[in-house]
Amino acid sequence: MQTDTRDMVVVGGGTAGCFAAATAAREGLDVVLLERKDEQQAGHIACGDGIKGKSTFPDVIDRDRLKEETFTNQSITRGIFENPQTGESLEIPFDQTGAVVDRWEYGQVLLEETERAGAEIHYDTVVNDVIQPNGRVEGVKAVRDGDPVEYEAEVVVDAAGALSVLQDKTDFTASTFDTNINYSQFCSAYREVLEVPEPVDWSDALVFKPTAELGYLWYFPRSATEINVGLGFQMTEEPIELVDVLKDGVENRAEFEDATVKNKLGAALPTRRPLDSAVHPGFVAVGDAAAQVNPCTGGGIPGAAKAGHWAAEIAAEAIDDGDVSEAALWEYNERVQTGFGKRFAAMDCYNIFGTAHELDELVSVITAIPGQQLVDAIGKKGTAEMGLGLKLKTLVKTFGHWDVLYELYKVQETAGSLKDVYDSYPSGPDGFEAWKAERDAVMDQLYEITGADPKY
Repeated sequence: MQTDTRDMVVVGGGTAGCFAAATAAREGLDVVLLERKDEQQAGHIACGDGIKGKSTFPDVIDRDRLKEETFTNQSITRGIFENPQTGESLEIPFDQTGAVVDRWEYGQVLLEETERAGAEIHYDTVVNDVIQPNGRVEGVKAVRDGDPVEYEAEVVVDAAGALSVLQDKTDFTASTFDTNINYSQFCSAYREVLEVPEPVDWSDALVFKPTAELGYLWYFPRSATEINVGLGFQMTEEPIELVDVLKDGVENRAEFEDATVKNKLGAALPTRRPLDSAVHPGFVAVGDAAAQVNPCTGGGIPGAAKAGHWAAEIAAEAIDDGDVSEAALWEYNERVQTGFGKRFAAMDCYNIFGTAHELDELVSVITAIPGQQLVDAIGKKGTAEMGLGLKLKTLVKTFGHWDVLYELYKVQETAGSLKDVYDSYPSGPDGFEAWKAERDAVMDQLYEITGADPKY
């Protein structure tokens, strides 16, 4: 069997994997990125394509090229929340302009930039096991172009996506790596790219429409005539026929009449808080593989880029020091959890709240909340404040659902408390169990408030 020895092996050529590999190469490491697809199909990933607000990617690739060649619509200034009960819409202005990308072009450019940074890419390479003779992960086993290959490395970066096979194969008993994962913490999603004959009049907006089973339809304009349309539902709920529900949603919109389907793809996405710990001796998980995704919207591109970058920076230091233990890699955990991780954990409170209520209740309350407060609650901030005047207006509009509205306000308070706990994430594994106990106490309060079944 062929053996390939490197400083670092990155498994997966998505956003997190590319930024990890590019960063490692810039740090002077000998790094190889393993991608299961061929060079032509690499980067073709099921995605909503939307980037909400200004996102600054790590400066290890040509960011201007990435933006110019793949951000096909850079004029997203608002969100539209469509009420499935009344047909009315709630318009939510964004405080920062967002964008929609061509995800395949984005993936292709990102891979090219990763290679230009100095990383080697092996396409047509399927990873099926880890090399772990003792406690530390020392590489992976793969099949490349039909031939078995063992890749040995000081650090393996798992960027293999949701429900990564690497985590199924690794023995994590020697670390605190989060293994509290099950199918109910994920959603199933399906999307199509449509070409419509006439420009839509909402080409500056990201459009959302709730569906049954904690799901939502999305309509994201790559351009005025090319629309990413998709649907996801959470696996805690009863299954729905994704393709049929999406088809009904498309057929009921006049602007999609005579549309041509250009592309179709499905995927699984985490709709949970980030992994409590994503490091193990010789092993780091990033992006979807570490559940670093907004649990309310499924968005994860900016977080994945940052996580991949941080993981490679910390791993490069550890490799240089000759120590790739859990403690040596731990700073990566701390950066994630005190950065975007605390925001995603706070948003997870709203996801859990949703599991305890019917669609009509949720829609009635959500459509009554002023737009910016709604954005803050499930978007950038994870919590939201509201003045007395807005509170009174909201009370009037939610008559008949005051109990749910009060519960939502209690959830908001709990989300704020949870963010405070994440701000105190420990600087090493020694304080991890005490931190988890504090966090879990806040979660117990959340379950008591909502009546929801425990998610973890």
